[in-house]
Amino acid sequence: MMSTTMTKEMLVKAIKPMDDLAIATDLLLSAKSAVRTYAIALTEAATPRVRKALRSQLDTAIDTHQKIADYMIKNEMYHPYSIDEQVEHDLEKSDKVLGLVKEV
Repeated sequence: MMSTTMTKEMLVKAIKPMDDLAIATDLLLSAKSAVRTYAIALTEAATPRVRKALRSQLDTAIDTHQKIADYMIKNEMYHPYSIDEQVEHDLEKSDKVLGLVKEV
């Protein structure tokens, strides 16, 4: 079945680049959340053994966040050092999504 204005193939082609961005952004946000959660848990830990385990998990979460951020920066999905570039990037993606909505 085809939409009256857009075929399934056109939709998949238009959305494909958004998939990688959406997945990477979701991973980055999840990693940020994990860092915050482990940091808070670390401040609440009552024993040295638990603090050691949480500190290890926090270090892993920080490393994971850095790897995801580096990937996104390398692939021009994330521009943490230039607010102007990030805003422009976000506006371009918003315009692309709005264009898809109008076509459907």
